[in-house]
Parts: sequence; C-alpha cells; structure tokens
Amino acid sequence: MDRNVHTFIGCDKEYSESNIVIFGAPFDSTTSYRPGTRFASAAMRSESFGIETYSPYLDLDLVSDARVFDGGDLELPFGSPEAALGMIQDFTEEILADGKFPVMIGGEHLMTLAAVRAVAARYSNLHIIHFDAHADLRDDYLGVKLSHACVIRRCHEILGDDRIFQFGIRSGDRSEFAWADEGHVTMRKFDLRTLPEVAEKLADPPIYVTVDLDVLDPSQFPGTGTPEAGGVTFTELREALKIALGRNVVAMDMNELSPALDHSGASTALACKLMREALLMIGGKYK
Repeated sequence: MDRNVHTFIGCDKEYSESNIVIFGAPFDSTTSYRPGTRFASAAMRSESFGIETYSPYLDLDLVSDARVFDGGDLELPFGSPEAALGMIQDFTEEILADGKFPVMIGGEHLMTLAAVRAVAARYSNLHIIHFDAHADLRDDYLGVKLSHACVIRRCHEILGDDRIFQFGIRSGDRSEFAWADEGHVTMRKFDLRTLPEVAEKLADPPIYVTVDLDVLDPSQFPGTGTPEAGGVTFTELREALKIALGRNVVAMDMNELSPALDHSGASTALACKLMREALLMIGGKYK
C-alpha cells in the first residue's frame, strides 16, 4: 500500500514499517436523521494538525512511540451499502493478513459490520466492546436490515450470544431493550461503570472495539447526526478506552462524527484527540 498524501498527524510511517493502519470509510447513506459522517475522516486528517502528537496523559508520542500508516479513504459507492461493506471487508482482510492492526474511521456505524465480518473470519472467538448512545439492535429499520440502526444486531448474527458488551446506551426502541434483556447481549445503560468488571472477564479472547462518538454528551460533542442528552464526558470515554484497549484488542473503529453539524470545530478536535489517545494506547503495547 502507498501512504496517503494527507495523513492524520504523526501517522506518516510507511506500510512496511507500521503495525497499525488507519483508513477512512466515508459512507452515510443509511443515516436516519442528519447525514454528514462521510466527511469525518477527511476533516479529522485536516484538523488533527491542531493537536500535538504527544499525549501528556500517556507520556507517549505518535512520532516516536507508535508506527501508524494512513491508508486514506476508501472510495465507496454511496448507493449500495452491501457493495461498500464488501470493499471495507476486503481492505480490512488485507490489513489483517499482513499482521497489522486495523483502525477504521467512519462514516456511519453500519460500516462496523464490514470490519467485524473480516475480523470474525480470522478470530473465531471474537467479542465486541461497544460504546454508543443507541442500542443499534433493531432487526430492521423501515424494512431495511442494512442500517446504522441495526448494525449490532447484524454483528450478533455473526458472533452469537454472550459476545457483545454495550456501554452508555440510552436510546432505542422498546423491543431492542427487551431483546437485550433476553440475554443476547450485555447492555450497560446510561454510563460506563461496569466496564472494568467486563474487561476483567475478557482477559483472553480477541476483542473488537467500536466507538460511536454519540456516546458522548452533546454538550461536549454536538457534531453528530443523532445527539442524545445524558452522555459521558471525554475524560470518561478516554479512561474507558484505556481499559478496553488494554485487553486483547485486535481491531477498532471510531464513527459518527458529522463535522458540519458543529461549526465551532470542537467536535472534530475532540475526535482527533480521542483518536490520538487510542492510537497511542494501541501502539504503546508494540514498543
């Protein structure tokens, strides 16, 4: 692979020397409220130069303490979710086949399904840690099964019961919460407080971490298509990621930033900082 010309800050290593690969999945064709997440990865690359490569939280630097390759944005067909999913799956499989850690920047949350398909094919005992305001457990949304409102239900069809752990959930249809209560997934409503207990139980199996940024409170992160009051803070989410990424995580994504919905740019800046922290949490383990 060739390095993207315009990279996320500090992520300009060559593919051959990198152990982490970030890429954008600019797709938002099933967004049910306010679109715009297709612009997230490009905006994050551009605005990342407003933050430092060094993290005072971790005492690590993207330049010296991580080897990250930026593969750029995939060119996805907006009219076909299944075609877009197939392209993302193929790209993720290529990264995994080369022994590297894929980090996808969405885009809408449906794109997680493609990466999970690829990772689950390689790791038969895959588990998911899911941060989100929304349950995303509908069997269909307006008769459509490939929707951002259904993505975790589709992932469950791949993994089965007792493999998905959700945190921060505070919105969804009543049937979604009832289905979760039947034991198909483990859902922590409203906050992230049980994550340390879950992480302790998941010391061994491979884990996929998916971060829907609307888990954050809209007072801190208004730049998302479906804001939900009552969310967590940046500090809470950063600390939760440190716990989750300290496990046997094999891939992750960050999604649902819609840059144009926050004209101040603060939401994009927050997403950039959280991405820096996540990359350093992953990269620091490979030092």
